[in-house]
Amino acid sequence: MNSLVQDARAAAARVGLKSDTIVIEGGRPLRGSIDVRGAKNLVTKAMVASLLGDEKSILRDVPDISDVHVVMSLLGAHGVQITGDPATGVLVLDPANVSHGDSAEIDALSGSSRIPILFCGPLLHRLGRAFIPDLGGCRIGDRPIDFHLDALRAFGAIVDKLPSGIDITAPNGLHAAKIELPYPSVGATEQVLLTGVRVPGETELKNAAIEPEIMDLIAVLQKMGAIISVEPNRTILIEGVDSLGGYNHRALFDRNEAASWASAALATGGSIFTAGAKQSEMMTFLNVFRKIGGAFDIEEDGIRFYHPGGDLKPVVVETDVHPGFMTDWQQPLIVALTQAHGTSIVHETVYENRFGFTDALIEMGANIEIHKEGLADPNRRVPRRALEQAAVITGPTKLHGTEMVVPDLRGGFSHLIAALTAEGQSVVSNLGLIARGYGDIVNKLEKLGADFRFQE
Repeated sequence: MNSLVQDARAAAARVGLKSDTIVIEGGRPLRGSIDVRGAKNLVTKAMVASLLGDEKSILRDVPDISDVHVVMSLLGAHGVQITGDPATGVLVLDPANVSHGDSAEIDALSGSSRIPILFCGPLLHRLGRAFIPDLGGCRIGDRPIDFHLDALRAFGAIVDKLPSGIDITAPNGLHAAKIELPYPSVGATEQVLLTGVRVPGETELKNAAIEPEIMDLIAVLQKMGAIISVEPNRTILIEGVDSLGGYNHRALFDRNEAASWASAALATGGSIFTAGAKQSEMMTFLNVFRKIGGAFDIEEDGIRFYHPGGDLKPVVVETDVHPGFMTDWQQPLIVALTQAHGTSIVHETVYENRFGFTDALIEMGANIEIHKEGLADPNRRVPRRALEQAAVITGPTKLHGTEMVVPDLRGGFSHLIAALTAEGQSVVSNLGLIARGYGDIVNKLEKLGADFRFQE
């Protein structure tokens, strides 16, 4: 059994899925209402932030996803007492007895998660040392942790790379730093925030990521007592404080999940109300959704996405850091673009290996051509990067059922959408990888009228 299958099965077990393989009878429009809870990309980071406090923290709207269970286990291994349950959406995190975790246990608990790298700053502050095992994550390209390690070194940390992982210490303490990221990395920005809040003096971070999840993490840290200013031109200033308290916070909704279900509504010709979704964090996606021919209604408690009838239109999309079009949005959207009349182009500028999921779509009948060196275009707004690729999607094409193996989180949900859109039966395995970031998937499919069963 390869590691990808092991990771998928472990993730499926964490959230109680009956099986890691699902059989779908496609061709039915998805119609109904689902709840979108807190963002995976905020909740897991807010959980780590609780390590910095001297008091209990309360986190609300927690999604019941595998990654949350992984972080709960990792925090538990470091002595954090956790009460509550992701199934209910509320966690109480008590860091009173933080301690060094067993290296082997941390390694085993981490699995494919990359979240342990963000434990570094909080553990250095609390214990003076952090150990990070080899890191996994989705197979969507090279996701080096060099930005993280360089930032920690700038704070004065000593980084030792060992065969078993990375040992990080601060024998002379940490000091304020001036850091400029080569690229506005979300993870590296989080690293600087989680480390800088307890460092004496003022830390300056230039070329920072400014995604909504970053702003929500700053809100969490401010509730704990941090002093953080977001300046123009992607600059963040952090005035270190001696101690932090706890927080009581309701997490920002998961805009990636909302966009994924929106794409599912468009691809299947259906209508899905995403309760909890907000307009302000999704404006870039909403513009593209409307250009394609999709429709949406903004309501007080959510957004309804639907196919209004008529032909879908082709678009040209360039992924970028916020406020651009998110890389996590393009994969589900490509399934909907297979049903558009004409040729669409998706320029992927963030990760260099994010089109692997299209192999299954091509097998299902989609007309997709991948350009591994990207495509030049005089109308481009996002500067070209050496690693970028492009996908050219020509439609509409009828999709037919097939057998698919989920390769990663967002690509996996795209496979799920394709199976729901296609005529005939599809078998989707490695479902657990989808459970890393999409909670309550079975109940939501049932609410939307999907025809499916688990394969034992």
